[in-house]
Amino acid sequence: QVQLAESGGGLVQAGGSLRLSCAASGSIFSINRMGWYRQAPGKQRELVATISRAGTTNYADSVKGRFAISRDNAKNTVALQMNSLKPEDTAVYYCAAFRPNYATPGYWGQGTQVTVSS
Repeated sequence: QVQLAESGGGLVQAGGSLRLSCAASGSIFSINRMGWYRQAPGKQRELVATISRAGTTNYADSVKGRFAISRDNAKNTVALQMNSLKPEDTAVYYCAAFRPNYATPGYWGQGTQVTVSS
C-alpha cells in the first residue's frame, strides 16, 4: 500500500500563485508515475499533470504554461507549482500515484482545496 499526503492548498486571488506538495510513504517501490488531478463542484475529476520517475511530464491543455510539476525521488515527494491562477482553477486537488503499466492511478491522497477568487 502507498499513502499520499497533500499540503499547500488555500485561497488566492486571480493571478496569484500556490504550491502544492505531496509526500508518499509505504510501498514506494510499487509506484511509477505520480501526478495531480482536480475536481470542481459538479464536474468529473480531471488530470492536471503527471511526472514519471525519469522526469517526463504531461499536462492538461488548460494548465500548460501556468503550472509546473516536479518530483524528488529521493524524498518521495511531488509538487505542483501553480502560477497565474484563474477562478476556473478552483477545485479539490488530489495527489495520485500509478502502478507500473497502469493507465489510471492506483493510489489517491485525501485532497486539498484550492480556491481562486476573482
